[in-house]
Amino acid sequence: MAVDSNLSSTLGPPACEKDAKALKFIEEMTRNADAVQQNVLAEILTRNSDTEYLRRFGLDGATDRETFKSKLPVITYEDLQPEIQRIANGDRSPILSAHPISEFLTSSGTSAGERKLMPTIREELDRRQLLYSLLMPVMNLYVPGLDKGKAMYFLFVKSETKTPGGLLARPVLTSYYKSDHFKSRPYDPYNVYTSPNEAILCPDSFQSMYTQMLCGLLDRLSVLRVGAVFASGLLRAIRFLQMHWPRLAHDIETGSLDQQVTDRSVRNCMDGILKPDPVLARFIRGECESNNWEGIITRIWPNTKYLDVIVTGAMAQYIPTLDYYSGGLPMACTMYASSECYFGLNLNPMSTPSEVSYTIMPNMAYFEFIPHDPSGRDPPQDLVDLVDVQIGKEYELVVTTYAGLCRYRVGDILRVTGFHNSAPQFHFVRRKNVLLSIDSDKTDESELQKAVENASKLLSPYETRVVEYTSYADTSTIPGHYVVYWELLVRDPSNGPRHEVLDRCCLEMEESLNSVYRQCRVADNSVGPLEIRVVKSGTFEELMDYAISRGASINQYKVPRCVNFTPIVELLDSRVVSAHFSAGLPHWTPERSRR
Repeated sequence: MAVDSNLSSTLGPPACEKDAKALKFIEEMTRNADAVQQNVLAEILTRNSDTEYLRRFGLDGATDRETFKSKLPVITYEDLQPEIQRIANGDRSPILSAHPISEFLTSSGTSAGERKLMPTIREELDRRQLLYSLLMPVMNLYVPGLDKGKAMYFLFVKSETKTPGGLLARPVLTSYYKSDHFKSRPYDPYNVYTSPNEAILCPDSFQSMYTQMLCGLLDRLSVLRVGAVFASGLLRAIRFLQMHWPRLAHDIETGSLDQQVTDRSVRNCMDGILKPDPVLARFIRGECESNNWEGIITRIWPNTKYLDVIVTGAMAQYIPTLDYYSGGLPMACTMYASSECYFGLNLNPMSTPSEVSYTIMPNMAYFEFIPHDPSGRDPPQDLVDLVDVQIGKEYELVVTTYAGLCRYRVGDILRVTGFHNSAPQFHFVRRKNVLLSIDSDKTDESELQKAVENASKLLSPYETRVVEYTSYADTSTIPGHYVVYWELLVRDPSNGPRHEVLDRCCLEMEESLNSVYRQCRVADNSVGPLEIRVVKSGTFEELMDYAISRGASINQYKVPRCVNFTPIVELLDSRVVSAHFSAGLPHWTPERSRR
Protein backbone atom coordinates (compact mmCIF):
# COMPACT_ATOMS: atom_id res chain seq x y z
CA MET A 1 0.00 0.00 0.00
CA ALA A 2 1.31 3.46 -0.88
CA VAL A 3 1.71 5.70 2.12
CA ASP A 4 1.21 9.47 2.02
CA SER A 5 4.69 10.99 2.32
CA ASN A 6 3.23 13.87 4.36
CA LEU A 7 2.47 11.35 7.11
CA SER A 8 6.02 9.98 7.41
CA SER A 9 7.66 9.82 10.82
CA THR A 10 11.16 10.25 12.17
CA LEU A 11 10.52 6.98 13.99
CA GLY A 12 10.76 5.08 10.71
CA PRO A 13 8.79 4.19 7.57
CA PRO A 14 5.23 3.16 8.51
CA ALA A 15 3.81 -0.19 7.41
CA CYS A 16 0.50 1.26 6.19
CA GLU A 17 -1.59 4.44 6.04
CA LYS A 18 -3.18 3.77 9.42
CA ASP A 19 0.26 3.33 11.02
CA ALA A 20 1.46 6.53 9.39
CA LYS A 21 -1.28 8.55 11.08
CA ALA A 22 -0.48 6.99 14.45
CA LEU A 23 3.24 7.72 14.13
CA LYS A 24 2.50 11.28 13.01
CA PHE A 25 0.35 11.72 16.13
CA ILE A 26 3.23 10.50 18.35
CA GLU A 27 5.57 12.96 16.64
CA GLU A 28 3.18 15.89 17.08
CA MET A 29 2.55 15.12 20.75
CA THR A 30 6.22 14.67 21.64
CA ARG A 31 7.50 17.57 19.56
CA ASN A 32 5.15 19.99 21.33
CA ALA A 33 5.16 18.28 24.72
CA ASP A 34 5.15 21.42 26.88
CA ALA A 35 2.38 23.13 24.92
CA VAL A 36 0.32 19.94 25.05
CA GLN A 37 0.88 19.76 28.81
CA GLN A 38 -0.27 23.36 29.31
CA ASN A 39 -3.40 22.66 27.27
CA VAL A 40 -4.11 19.45 29.20
CA LEU A 41 -3.81 21.23 32.55
CA ALA A 42 -6.00 24.12 31.40
CA GLU A 43 -8.63 21.68 30.10
CA ILE A 44 -8.66 19.66 33.34
CA LEU A 45 -8.90 22.76 35.54
CA THR A 46 -11.57 24.40 33.34
CA ARG A 47 -13.89 21.43 33.21
CA ASN A 48 -13.46 20.69 36.95
CA SER A 49 -13.49 24.30 38.14
CA ASP A 50 -16.78 23.90 40.00
CA THR A 51 -15.79 20.71 41.81
CA GLU A 52 -15.73 20.73 45.57
CA TYR A 53 -12.03 19.77 45.63
CA LEU A 54 -10.76 22.66 43.47
CA ARG A 55 -13.06 25.19 45.16
CA ARG A 56 -11.70 24.14 48.54
CA PHE A 57 -8.25 25.38 47.56
CA GLY A 58 -9.49 28.62 46.00
CA LEU A 59 -8.42 28.19 42.41
CA ASP A 60 -11.29 30.52 41.35
CA GLY A 61 -11.25 29.30 37.77
CA ALA A 62 -7.51 29.86 37.27
CA THR A 63 -5.92 27.49 34.75
CA ASP A 64 -2.29 28.61 34.76
CA ARG A 65 0.53 26.48 36.16
CA GLU A 66 1.71 29.03 38.69
CA THR A 67 -1.63 29.33 40.48
CA PHE A 68 -2.18 25.57 40.23
CA LYS A 69 1.18 24.82 41.87
CA SER A 70 0.89 27.50 44.54
CA LYS A 71 -2.58 26.53 45.72
CA LEU A 72 -2.92 22.76 45.31
CA PRO A 73 -1.00 20.42 47.61
CA VAL A 74 0.79 17.26 46.51
CA ILE A 75 -1.23 14.37 47.93
CA THR A 76 -1.31 10.63 48.55
CA TYR A 77 -4.23 8.23 48.49
CA GLU A 78 -4.75 8.60 52.23
CA ASP A 79 -5.27 12.36 51.78
CA LEU A 80 -8.05 11.70 49.28
CA GLN A 81 -9.67 8.76 51.02
CA PRO A 82 -12.56 10.71 52.66
CA GLU A 83 -13.68 12.07 49.27
CA ILE A 84 -13.33 8.68 47.61
CA GLN A 85 -15.35 7.05 50.38
CA ARG A 86 -18.15 9.57 49.89
CA ILE A 87 -18.28 8.78 46.17
CA ALA A 88 -18.17 5.05 46.92
CA ASN A 89 -21.07 5.49 49.35
CA GLY A 90 -23.24 7.11 46.68
CA ASP A 91 -22.56 10.86 46.77
CA ARG A 92 -23.01 11.96 43.14
CA SER A 93 -22.19 15.64 43.60
CA PRO A 94 -19.12 16.96 41.72
CA ILE A 95 -16.57 16.22 44.43
CA LEU A 96 -13.45 15.49 42.35
CA SER A 97 -14.72 15.53 38.76
CA ALA A 98 -17.39 17.50 36.91
CA HIS A 99 -18.05 14.38 34.86
CA PRO A 100 -19.80 11.53 36.69
CA ILE A 101 -17.52 8.90 38.19
CA SER A 102 -18.39 5.82 36.11
CA GLU A 103 -16.58 3.22 38.21
CA PHE A 104 -13.57 2.67 40.45
CA LEU A 105 -10.39 1.03 39.23
CA THR A 106 -8.82 -1.01 42.00
CA SER A 107 -5.15 -0.68 42.71
CA SER A 108 -2.83 -2.46 45.12
CA GLY A 109 -3.01 -2.23 48.89
CA THR A 110 -3.06 0.93 50.96
CA SER A 111 -1.38 1.38 54.31
CA ALA A 112 -4.53 -0.17 55.76
CA GLY A 113 -3.87 -3.29 53.72
CA GLU A 114 -6.84 -3.05 51.37
CA ARG A 115 -7.32 -1.97 47.79
CA LYS A 116 -7.17 1.59 46.62
CA LEU A 117 -10.24 2.78 44.72
CA MET A 118 -9.23 5.01 41.81
CA PRO A 119 -12.09 7.10 40.40
CA THR A 120 -12.48 7.11 36.63
CA ILE A 121 -14.83 8.63 34.07
CA ARG A 122 -16.25 7.08 30.94
CA GLU A 123 -14.10 9.06 28.51
CA GLU A 124 -10.94 7.61 30.05
CA LEU A 125 -11.68 4.44 28.07
CA ASP A 126 -11.22 6.49 24.89
CA ARG A 127 -7.91 7.82 26.18
CA ARG A 128 -6.69 4.32 27.06
CA GLN A 129 -7.87 2.98 23.71
CA LEU A 130 -5.91 5.75 21.99
CA LEU A 131 -2.70 4.62 23.66
CA TYR A 132 -3.40 0.98 22.74
CA SER A 133 -3.87 2.06 19.12
CA LEU A 134 -0.30 3.38 19.03
CA LEU A 135 1.39 0.15 20.11
CA MET A 136 1.27 -1.90 16.92
CA PRO A 137 2.28 0.96 14.57
CA VAL A 138 5.47 1.26 16.65
CA MET A 139 6.00 -2.52 16.81
CA ASN A 140 5.57 -2.80 13.04
CA LEU A 141 8.65 -0.60 12.61
CA TYR A 142 10.74 -3.36 14.19
CA VAL A 143 8.98 -6.64 13.36
CA PRO A 144 7.53 -6.95 9.85
CA GLY A 145 4.69 -9.24 8.85
CA LEU A 146 2.71 -9.26 12.11
CA ASP A 147 -0.51 -8.95 10.09
CA LYS A 148 0.14 -12.41 8.62
CA GLY A 149 -0.55 -14.32 11.83
CA LYS A 150 -1.98 -14.18 15.34
CA ALA A 151 -1.08 -13.21 18.89
CA MET A 152 -1.37 -15.83 21.60
CA TYR A 153 -2.00 -13.62 24.60
CA PHE A 154 -3.19 -14.96 27.94
CA LEU A 155 -5.63 -12.31 29.12
CA PHE A 156 -7.93 -12.64 32.14
CA VAL A 157 -10.68 -10.81 33.95
CA LYS A 158 -10.62 -10.63 37.72
CA SER A 159 -13.41 -10.39 40.22
CA GLU A 160 -15.34 -7.15 40.60
CA THR A 161 -17.49 -5.77 43.38
CA LYS A 162 -19.92 -2.92 43.86
CA THR A 163 -19.40 -0.15 46.36
CA PRO A 164 -22.21 0.64 48.83
CA GLY A 165 -23.31 3.37 46.40
CA GLY A 166 -23.57 0.93 43.50
CA LEU A 167 -20.43 1.74 41.50
CA LEU A 168 -18.37 -1.11 40.10
CA ALA A 169 -14.87 -1.57 41.56
CA ARG A 170 -12.53 -3.69 39.46
CA PRO A 171 -8.99 -3.81 38.05
CA VAL A 172 -8.26 -1.54 35.11
CA LEU A 173 -7.69 -4.40 32.64
CA THR A 174 -10.91 -6.11 33.69
CA SER A 175 -12.70 -2.83 33.03
CA TYR A 176 -11.12 -2.64 29.58
CA TYR A 177 -11.76 -6.26 28.58
CA LYS A 178 -15.42 -5.95 29.58
CA SER A 179 -15.90 -2.70 27.68
CA ASP A 180 -17.28 -2.37 24.17
CA HIS A 181 -13.92 -0.89 23.20
CA PHE A 182 -12.51 -4.40 23.56
CA LYS A 183 -15.48 -6.69 22.99
CA SER A 184 -16.69 -4.87 19.86
CA ARG A 185 -13.32 -3.77 18.56
CA PRO A 186 -13.14 -3.50 14.76
CA TYR A 187 -11.15 -6.11 12.88
CA ASP A 188 -7.48 -5.26 12.66
CA PRO A 189 -5.08 -7.76 11.00
CA TYR A 190 -2.36 -6.61 13.40
CA ASN A 191 -4.43 -7.50 16.45
CA VAL A 192 -5.90 -10.94 15.91
CA TYR A 193 -5.82 -13.15 19.02
CA THR A 194 -5.93 -16.93 19.31
CA SER A 195 -8.09 -16.54 22.42
CA PRO A 196 -11.78 -15.91 21.75
CA ASN A 197 -13.48 -13.18 23.79
CA GLU A 198 -15.59 -15.82 25.54
CA ALA A 199 -12.45 -17.42 27.00
CA ILE A 200 -10.89 -14.11 28.03
CA LEU A 201 -14.12 -12.99 29.73
CA CYS A 202 -14.70 -16.29 31.53
CA PRO A 203 -14.49 -15.43 35.26
CA ASP A 204 -13.18 -18.87 36.27
CA SER A 205 -9.37 -18.72 36.04
CA PHE A 206 -8.95 -22.45 35.32
CA GLN A 207 -11.56 -22.58 32.57
CA SER A 208 -10.24 -19.37 31.02
CA MET A 209 -6.63 -20.57 31.03
CA TYR A 210 -7.57 -24.04 29.80
CA THR A 211 -9.55 -22.70 26.84
CA GLN A 212 -6.97 -20.05 25.91
CA MET A 213 -4.17 -22.64 25.97
CA LEU A 214 -6.25 -25.07 23.93
CA CYS A 215 -6.98 -22.43 21.28
CA GLY A 216 -3.29 -21.46 21.22
CA LEU A 217 -2.33 -25.08 20.58
CA LEU A 218 -4.93 -25.47 17.83
CA ASP A 219 -3.56 -22.35 16.11
CA ARG A 220 0.10 -23.02 16.87
CA LEU A 221 1.48 -22.37 13.37
CA SER A 222 -0.34 -19.02 13.11
CA VAL A 223 1.15 -17.66 16.32
CA LEU A 224 3.70 -14.89 15.69
CA ARG A 225 3.88 -13.43 19.21
CA VAL A 226 3.22 -14.80 22.66
CA GLY A 227 2.37 -12.75 25.69
CA ALA A 228 0.59 -11.88 28.90
CA VAL A 229 0.38 -8.66 30.87
CA PHE A 230 3.14 -9.62 33.31
CA ALA A 231 6.04 -12.03 32.87
CA SER A 232 4.65 -13.99 35.81
CA GLY A 233 1.41 -14.54 33.89
CA LEU A 234 3.18 -16.07 30.90
CA LEU A 235 5.15 -18.39 33.18
CA ARG A 236 1.89 -19.49 34.81
CA ALA A 237 0.61 -20.39 31.36
CA ILE A 238 3.68 -22.54 30.67
CA ARG A 239 3.29 -24.20 34.07
CA PHE A 240 -0.37 -24.83 33.23
CA LEU A 241 0.69 -26.59 30.03
CA GLN A 242 3.17 -28.70 32.02
CA MET A 243 0.41 -29.82 34.36
CA HIS A 244 -2.46 -30.31 31.91
CA TRP A 245 -1.01 -31.26 28.51
CA PRO A 246 -2.46 -34.84 28.65
CA ARG A 247 -6.00 -33.43 28.97
CA LEU A 248 -5.38 -30.83 26.28
CA ALA A 249 -3.97 -33.46 23.91
CA HIS A 250 -7.00 -35.67 24.58
CA ASP A 251 -9.36 -32.81 23.68
CA ILE A 252 -7.45 -32.15 20.47
CA GLU A 253 -7.42 -35.83 19.52
CA THR A 254 -11.12 -36.38 20.15
CA GLY A 255 -12.48 -32.94 19.27
CA SER A 256 -14.34 -32.81 22.59
CA LEU A 257 -13.92 -30.16 25.30
CA ASP A 258 -12.92 -31.24 28.81
CA GLN A 259 -15.93 -31.55 31.12
CA GLN A 260 -14.31 -29.28 33.71
CA VAL A 261 -14.97 -26.39 31.32
CA THR A 262 -18.60 -25.75 32.23
CA ASP A 263 -19.01 -22.11 31.18
CA ARG A 264 -21.86 -22.22 28.64
CA SER A 265 -20.61 -19.35 26.44
CA VAL A 266 -17.14 -20.91 26.28
CA ARG A 267 -18.53 -24.34 25.37
CA ASN A 268 -20.77 -22.85 22.67
CA CYS A 269 -17.83 -20.93 21.25
CA MET A 270 -15.55 -23.98 21.25
CA ASP A 271 -18.17 -26.06 19.41
CA GLY A 272 -17.29 -24.10 16.30
CA ILE A 273 -13.50 -24.27 16.84
CA LEU A 274 -12.58 -27.70 18.21
CA LYS A 275 -12.35 -30.55 15.69
CA PRO A 276 -10.55 -33.91 16.03
CA ASP A 277 -6.86 -33.62 15.08
CA PRO A 278 -4.92 -36.79 16.03
CA VAL A 279 -1.76 -35.58 14.29
CA LEU A 280 -1.59 -32.39 16.39
CA ALA A 281 -2.41 -34.36 19.55
CA ARG A 282 0.48 -36.73 18.84
CA PHE A 283 2.81 -33.77 18.29
CA ILE A 284 1.79 -32.17 21.62
CA ARG A 285 2.37 -35.40 23.49
CA GLY A 286 5.76 -35.85 21.85
CA GLU A 287 6.92 -32.37 22.89
CA CYS A 288 5.54 -32.45 26.44
CA GLU A 289 6.06 -35.99 27.72
CA SER A 290 9.86 -35.87 27.61
CA ASN A 291 10.06 -33.38 30.54
CA ASN A 292 12.53 -31.31 28.52
CA TRP A 293 10.94 -27.88 28.59
CA GLU A 294 13.87 -25.81 27.39
CA GLY A 295 12.74 -23.75 24.39
CA ILE A 296 9.21 -25.17 24.62
CA ILE A 297 7.65 -21.96 23.29
CA THR A 298 9.53 -22.03 20.01
CA ARG A 299 9.18 -25.80 19.73
CA ILE A 300 5.38 -25.72 19.94
CA TRP A 301 4.90 -22.27 18.39
CA PRO A 302 7.83 -22.20 15.94
CA ASN A 303 6.93 -18.92 14.21
CA THR A 304 7.00 -16.82 17.38
CA LYS A 305 9.03 -13.66 16.82
CA TYR A 306 8.98 -12.21 20.34
CA LEU A 307 7.36 -12.30 23.78
CA ASP A 308 5.09 -9.41 24.72
CA VAL A 309 5.35 -9.13 28.52
CA ILE A 310 6.26 -6.60 31.18
CA VAL A 311 9.73 -7.51 32.46
CA THR A 312 10.64 -4.20 34.10
CA GLY A 313 10.62 -3.45 37.83
CA ALA A 314 9.78 -6.47 39.97
CA MET A 315 9.08 -8.55 36.84
CA ALA A 316 12.78 -8.50 35.89
CA GLN A 317 13.27 -11.45 38.24
CA TYR A 318 11.50 -13.69 35.69
CA ILE A 319 13.77 -12.94 32.72
CA PRO A 320 16.09 -15.98 33.09
CA THR A 321 13.14 -18.39 33.30
CA LEU A 322 11.48 -16.82 30.26
CA ASP A 323 14.78 -17.13 28.38
CA TYR A 324 14.86 -20.82 29.25
CA TYR A 325 11.33 -21.54 28.05
CA SER A 326 11.54 -19.36 24.94
CA GLY A 327 15.02 -20.19 23.73
CA GLY A 328 16.10 -16.57 24.18
CA LEU A 329 13.33 -14.82 22.23
CA PRO A 330 13.28 -11.01 22.47
CA MET A 331 10.97 -9.60 25.16
CA ALA A 332 8.95 -6.53 24.27
CA CYS A 333 7.65 -4.18 26.97
CA THR A 334 5.26 -2.03 24.98
CA MET A 335 3.53 0.36 27.36
CA TYR A 336 3.53 1.92 30.82
CA ALA A 337 0.22 2.28 32.66
CA SER A 338 -1.47 2.06 36.04
CA SER A 339 -4.94 2.26 37.58
CA GLU A 340 -4.50 6.00 38.09
CA CYS A 341 -3.60 6.78 34.49
CA TYR A 342 -2.09 5.40 31.30
CA PHE A 343 1.26 7.10 30.86
CA GLY A 344 3.14 6.23 27.70
CA LEU A 345 4.75 3.71 25.39
CA ASN A 346 8.09 2.18 24.49
CA LEU A 347 9.27 3.61 21.17
CA ASN A 348 12.02 0.98 20.97
CA PRO A 349 10.06 -2.12 22.02
CA MET A 350 12.74 -4.62 21.00
CA SER A 351 15.36 -3.16 23.33
CA THR A 352 16.80 -5.49 25.94
CA PRO A 353 14.80 -5.52 29.22
CA SER A 354 17.49 -3.66 31.16
CA GLU A 355 17.35 -0.81 28.62
CA VAL A 356 13.58 -0.45 28.35
CA SER A 357 12.45 3.17 28.46
CA TYR A 358 8.94 4.53 28.17
CA THR A 359 8.11 7.81 26.44
CA ILE A 360 5.47 9.72 28.38
CA MET A 361 2.65 10.84 26.08
CA PRO A 362 1.85 14.40 27.19
CA ASN A 363 -1.82 14.22 26.18
CA MET A 364 -2.68 11.50 28.72
CA ALA A 365 -2.63 13.67 31.89
CA TYR A 366 -0.67 16.49 33.45
CA PHE A 367 2.65 15.20 34.77
CA GLU A 368 4.99 16.51 37.46
CA PHE A 369 8.01 14.94 39.09
CA ILE A 370 9.43 14.97 42.61
CA PRO A 371 13.26 14.74 42.51
CA HIS A 372 14.11 11.49 44.27
CA ASP A 373 17.13 10.86 46.45
CA PRO A 374 18.06 7.14 46.19
CA SER A 375 19.38 7.32 49.76
CA GLY A 376 15.80 7.74 50.92
CA ARG A 377 16.01 11.42 51.85
CA ASP A 378 13.59 13.51 49.78
CA PRO A 379 13.90 17.07 51.11
CA PRO A 380 11.01 19.43 50.25
CA GLN A 381 11.58 21.06 46.88
CA ASP A 382 9.71 22.34 43.87
CA LEU A 383 8.24 19.76 41.53
CA VAL A 384 9.64 19.55 38.02
CA ASP A 385 7.51 19.74 34.86
CA LEU A 386 7.58 17.03 32.20
CA VAL A 387 9.98 18.71 29.78
CA ASP A 388 12.32 19.94 32.54
CA VAL A 389 13.47 16.63 33.99
CA GLN A 390 17.19 15.88 33.65
CA ILE A 391 18.82 12.85 32.07
CA GLY A 392 20.26 10.44 34.63
CA LYS A 393 18.19 11.72 37.56
CA GLU A 394 15.45 9.81 39.38
CA TYR A 395 11.98 11.17 40.10
CA GLU A 396 8.73 10.13 41.71
CA LEU A 397 5.78 10.49 39.35
CA VAL A 398 2.91 12.87 40.20
CA VAL A 399 -0.24 13.07 38.04
CA THR A 400 -3.25 15.31 37.58
CA THR A 401 -5.94 13.43 35.67
CA TYR A 402 -9.17 14.24 33.85
CA ALA A 403 -11.00 12.05 36.38
CA GLY A 404 -10.13 14.40 39.25
CA LEU A 405 -6.86 13.26 40.80
CA CYS A 406 -4.87 16.46 41.44
CA ARG A 407 -1.13 16.37 42.08
CA TYR A 408 -1.40 12.73 43.12
CA ARG A 409 1.74 10.76 44.01
CA VAL A 410 1.62 7.53 42.03
CA GLY A 411 4.55 6.00 43.94
CA ASP A 412 6.60 4.98 40.88
CA ILE A 413 10.30 5.84 40.85
CA LEU A 414 11.57 6.60 37.34
CA ARG A 415 15.01 7.39 35.90
CA VAL A 416 15.32 9.72 32.90
CA THR A 417 17.21 8.01 30.06
CA GLY A 418 16.72 10.51 27.24
CA PHE A 419 14.17 12.37 25.18
CA HIS A 420 12.13 11.74 22.06
CA ASN A 421 11.75 15.23 20.65
CA SER A 422 10.84 17.20 23.80
CA ALA A 423 9.14 14.33 25.65
CA PRO A 424 11.31 12.56 28.22
CA GLN A 425 11.91 8.82 28.27
CA PHE A 426 11.97 6.98 31.58
CA HIS A 427 13.27 3.67 32.86
CA PHE A 428 10.97 2.23 35.50
CA VAL A 429 13.12 1.71 38.60
CA ARG A 430 10.66 0.40 41.19
CA ARG A 431 7.53 1.04 43.18
CA LYS A 432 8.26 3.20 46.19
CA ASN A 433 8.23 1.30 49.50
CA VAL A 434 7.37 -2.08 47.93
CA LEU A 435 9.33 -4.87 49.59
CA LEU A 436 7.95 -8.06 48.02
CA SER A 437 6.11 -8.67 44.76
CA ILE A 438 5.40 -11.82 42.76
CA ASP A 439 2.56 -10.81 40.46
CA SER A 440 0.14 -7.89 40.96
CA ASP A 441 0.69 -8.15 44.74
CA LYS A 442 2.74 -5.50 46.51
CA THR A 443 3.81 -5.89 50.13
CA ASP A 444 5.60 -3.12 52.02
CA GLU A 445 7.79 -3.31 55.10
CA SER A 446 5.08 -2.34 57.58
CA GLU A 447 2.74 -5.05 56.26
CA LEU A 448 5.45 -7.68 56.53
CA GLN A 449 6.28 -6.53 60.06
CA LYS A 450 2.61 -6.80 61.09
CA ALA A 451 2.34 -10.27 59.52
CA VAL A 452 5.41 -11.50 61.41
CA GLU A 453 4.09 -10.05 64.67
CA ASN A 454 0.68 -11.71 64.25
CA ALA A 455 2.17 -15.08 63.32
CA SER A 456 4.71 -15.02 66.14
CA LYS A 457 1.86 -14.88 68.68
CA LEU A 458 1.27 -18.55 67.90
CA LEU A 459 4.74 -19.24 69.35
CA SER A 460 4.01 -17.71 72.77
CA PRO A 461 2.65 -20.93 74.37
CA TYR A 462 6.00 -22.54 73.55
CA GLU A 463 8.04 -19.70 75.10
CA THR A 464 9.50 -19.01 71.68
CA ARG A 465 9.89 -15.72 69.87
CA VAL A 466 11.19 -14.43 66.52
CA VAL A 467 14.45 -12.59 67.19
CA GLU A 468 15.16 -11.61 63.57
CA TYR A 469 13.67 -12.07 60.13
CA THR A 470 14.13 -11.20 56.48
CA SER A 471 12.44 -12.24 53.25
CA TYR A 472 12.68 -12.61 49.52
CA ALA A 473 10.43 -13.30 46.54
CA ASP A 474 11.30 -16.79 45.31
CA THR A 475 10.55 -17.03 41.60
CA SER A 476 12.29 -20.35 41.05
CA THR A 477 8.88 -21.95 41.62
CA ILE A 478 5.84 -21.41 39.39
CA PRO A 479 3.96 -19.60 40.69
CA GLY A 480 6.51 -17.75 42.77
CA HIS A 481 6.06 -17.39 46.52
CA TYR A 482 7.21 -15.40 49.52
CA VAL A 483 10.02 -16.87 51.61
CA VAL A 484 10.48 -15.50 55.14
CA TYR A 485 13.58 -16.46 57.15
CA TRP A 486 13.07 -16.66 60.91
CA GLU A 487 15.69 -16.93 63.59
CA LEU A 488 13.98 -18.18 66.74
CA LEU A 489 14.84 -17.95 70.42
CA VAL A 490 13.46 -21.10 72.09
CA ARG A 491 13.60 -20.97 75.89
CA ASP A 492 12.99 -24.71 76.38
CA PRO A 493 14.05 -26.78 73.34
CA SER A 494 12.19 -29.80 74.74
CA ASN A 495 8.94 -27.81 74.49
CA GLY A 496 9.61 -25.89 71.26
CA PRO A 497 6.96 -25.33 68.59
CA ARG A 498 6.19 -28.41 66.52
CA HIS A 499 6.23 -28.54 62.73
CA GLU A 500 2.47 -28.03 62.41
CA VAL A 501 2.63 -24.92 64.61
CA LEU A 502 5.11 -23.31 62.24
CA ASP A 503 2.93 -24.35 59.29
CA ARG A 504 0.09 -22.46 60.98
CA CYS A 505 2.40 -19.46 61.33
CA CYS A 506 2.74 -19.40 57.53
CA LEU A 507 -1.02 -19.22 57.08
CA GLU A 508 -1.37 -16.61 59.82
CA MET A 509 1.15 -14.42 57.98
CA GLU A 510 -0.87 -14.78 54.79
CA GLU A 511 -4.07 -13.84 56.62
CA SER A 512 -2.32 -10.64 57.71
CA LEU A 513 -1.27 -9.57 54.20
CA ASN A 514 -3.36 -7.28 51.99
CA SER A 515 -6.38 -8.32 49.93
CA VAL A 516 -4.46 -8.14 46.64
CA TYR A 517 -2.01 -10.77 47.92
CA ARG A 518 -4.87 -12.93 49.21
CA GLN A 519 -6.70 -12.67 45.89
CA CYS A 520 -3.54 -13.73 44.06
CA ARG A 521 -3.34 -16.78 46.35
CA VAL A 522 -7.02 -17.77 46.37
CA ALA A 523 -8.65 -16.65 43.13
CA ASP A 524 -5.85 -16.07 40.63
CA ASN A 525 -3.41 -18.82 41.68
CA SER A 526 -0.64 -16.40 40.74
CA VAL A 527 1.22 -16.64 44.08
CA GLY A 528 2.18 -19.91 45.80
CA PRO A 529 1.98 -20.76 49.52
CA LEU A 530 4.12 -18.63 51.81
CA GLU A 531 7.18 -20.41 53.21
CA ILE A 532 8.96 -19.88 56.53
CA ARG A 533 12.55 -21.11 56.68
CA VAL A 534 13.87 -21.38 60.23
CA VAL A 535 17.60 -20.68 60.39
CA LYS A 536 20.23 -21.58 62.99
CA SER A 537 20.86 -19.34 65.96
CA GLY A 538 23.48 -16.72 65.09
CA THR A 539 22.65 -16.61 61.37
CA PHE A 540 21.74 -12.92 61.39
CA GLU A 541 25.01 -12.07 63.12
CA GLU A 542 26.77 -13.80 60.24
CA LEU A 543 24.65 -11.73 57.87
CA MET A 544 25.82 -8.55 59.58
CA ASP A 545 29.46 -9.71 59.46
CA TYR A 546 29.09 -10.34 55.75
CA ALA A 547 27.62 -6.88 55.16
CA ILE A 548 30.39 -5.23 57.16
CA SER A 549 33.02 -7.17 55.20
CA ARG A 550 31.54 -5.57 52.08
CA GLY A 551 31.85 -2.05 53.48
CA ALA A 552 28.69 -1.51 55.55
CA SER A 553 29.04 0.65 58.65
CA ILE A 554 28.66 -1.31 61.88
CA ASN A 555 27.03 1.75 63.49
CA GLN A 556 24.43 2.15 60.75
CA TYR A 557 23.79 -1.50 59.89
CA LYS A 558 20.14 -2.61 59.92
CA VAL A 559 18.89 -6.07 59.09
CA PRO A 560 17.41 -5.84 55.57
CA ARG A 561 13.78 -6.91 55.59
CA CYS A 562 14.12 -8.16 52.02
CA VAL A 563 17.15 -9.68 50.33
CA ASN A 564 17.83 -10.47 46.68
CA PHE A 565 21.63 -10.54 46.49
CA THR A 566 22.48 -14.15 45.61
CA PRO A 567 25.39 -14.64 48.08
CA ILE A 568 23.16 -13.48 50.95
CA VAL A 569 20.32 -15.79 49.94
CA GLU A 570 22.83 -18.65 49.66
CA LEU A 571 24.21 -17.84 53.13
CA LEU A 572 20.72 -17.90 54.63
CA ASP A 573 19.77 -21.11 52.82
CA SER A 574 22.92 -22.81 54.10
CA ARG A 575 21.74 -22.17 57.66
CA VAL A 576 18.16 -23.44 57.29
CA VAL A 577 17.16 -26.11 59.82
CA SER A 578 13.50 -26.54 58.79
CA ALA A 579 11.09 -25.28 56.12
CA HIS A 580 7.34 -24.78 56.52
CA PHE A 581 4.50 -23.88 54.16
CA SER A 582 0.93 -22.68 54.46
CA ALA A 583 -1.20 -25.79 54.56
CA GLY A 584 -4.35 -23.92 53.53
CA LEU A 585 -5.54 -20.77 51.80
CA PRO A 586 -6.00 -17.40 53.50
CA HIS A 587 -9.49 -15.94 53.69
CA TRP A 588 -10.52 -13.90 50.66
CA THR A 589 -13.86 -13.00 49.16
CA PRO A 590 -14.74 -10.29 46.63
CA GLU A 591 -16.94 -8.69 49.30
CA ARG A 592 -13.99 -8.23 51.63
CA SER A 593 -12.12 -6.15 49.06
CA ARG A 594 -15.02 -3.68 49.13
CA ARG A 595 -13.87 -2.06 52.36
